[in-house]
Amino acid sequence: MKVFVPTPLRSYTGQLACVEAQGATVGELLADLDRRYPGIRFRMIDEQDAIRPHIRFFVNAEQVRDLGAALRPADEVQILQALSGG
Repeated sequence: MKVFVPTPLRSYTGQLACVEAQGATVGELLADLDRRYPGIRFRMIDEQDAIRPHIRFFVNAEQVRDLGAALRPADEVQILQALSGG
C-alpha cells in the first residue's frame, strides 16, 4: 500500500515522499517500513510501543490511534509529524 512520509522522516527513505509497504495492521506496516528503512519506526513509536505524541497516522484520510488498526492492501496511509519549538 502507499505510505506518505512527512518531510522530517524522509532522510530514512532516501527523500522519497511516498513509499510502498505491507501489513495487516498499522503495527505490521510500521515493522515492514522499519525493515525497508531501518530506524524509521523508532522515530514514530516509543519504547513502550506507543505512538509518539507528535505523530499522527491517517488511513484513507481518517485518523487512527491504535497500532492494531486493520489495513487493506488498497489503503493509503499518511504519516504526519507535528513540529514544535520556539
